[in-house]
Amino acid sequence: MEYGLIGRTLRHSYSKEIHEELADYEYELCPLSDEEFPRFMEAREFRAINVTIPYKKSVIPYLREMDSMAAAIGAVNTIVNRDGELFGYNTDYPGFLYMLRKNGIDVTGKKVLLIGNGGAAQAVRACVNDEGASEIVTVRRSPDPKCVTYDEVYSKHTDAEIVINTSPVGMFPDNDSSPIDLSGFKKCTAVVDVIYNPLTTKLVVQARELGMTGVTGLEMLVAQAKYAVEIFLDKEIEDGEIDRIYRKMIADFEKK
Repeated sequence: MEYGLIGRTLRHSYSKEIHEELADYEYELCPLSDEEFPRFMEAREFRAINVTIPYKKSVIPYLREMDSMAAAIGAVNTIVNRDGELFGYNTDYPGFLYMLRKNGIDVTGKKVLLIGNGGAAQAVRACVNDEGASEIVTVRRSPDPKCVTYDEVYSKHTDAEIVINTSPVGMFPDNDSSPIDLSGFKKCTAVVDVIYNPLTTKLVVQARELGMTGVTGLEMLVAQAKYAVEIFLDKEIEDGEIDRIYRKMIADFEKK
């Protein structure tokens, strides 16, 4: 494999279509079990890869170096092999920022509820913090001293003004699930779900029914892929390509 994506489960991924629209190379999906992952990383038989759940933190020990953004975030989703040495980057951050700005979602001075605490959450948290959120509350199911429980969300944090889901809850094939019930979030104006398959998650459906702005993650996926290709090939690509590919994919989905 020269270019591709690694993760535990990839049947939901659209990355192959996006990368092959952006660049003239074959992009492979390479699902890896926890046992296969270290062998793959040690072999280093690739030119450049993207990384998704659950390996965005696990890849770090295999890297010679991370750029400043990836190091600050503590998660890597893009790796380039240069003469057998691996270099890590994070394009989730600029991809998420692109999606916020494209949809007119301003987190400045807002209380943000961040669902999930994995690799994608690290990039989203850094982005939201840099954009001036007044407070970021992270919720996860597993006990963590830096996070709140779901019970605490409903008892203490329904005043959140922006809700962001970075967990896999609601992702294909679990389309009928939602990480939280938004009905008590009276101050919430926008909900962002980084899941892109299904195109509209149950969480975002509820947000829109309640009059909130609801955005899912396809634009982020295309944007972060564009930024990754720029790193892979060391060349600039017009940002207009993000919207072109996004609109093309939406049109293709509507035909199905």
